[in-house]
Amino acid sequence: MVTLDEIFELLEDQRRRYALYCLYEKDGPVAVSEVVEQIETWEEDPPEADGSLDRFEEIALDLKHVHLPKSAEVDFIQYDREQGLIQVQGSPEEFDALLTIAKIVEEPEE
Repeated sequence: MVTLDEIFELLEDQRRRYALYCLYEKDGPVAVSEVVEQIETWEEDPPEADGSLDRFEEIALDLKHVHLPKSAEVDFIQYDREQGLIQVQGSPEEFDALLTIAKIVEEPEE
């Protein structure tokens, strides 16, 4: 059972929300590279990179080391680091509803 605090913690970061929006548009496992490409499209004002990485690499590192492991702390998000795949499966209705509302309010550009 996921708590409201856990849901809000998952949704507190824009890049992590964007990853979750992308996962909800797909059925089954999604390649991390596909999620990165979608986030790169949606981000209007990305955080400043350190200059040594391009945007794609910076987003990929941020997802792989911060947001995907954090997301996988709940039992309905599975992240296979070795295969570079992530998926949402069996999420509770409360999470689905709040994620849908967040996407409607945020309106990432398609």
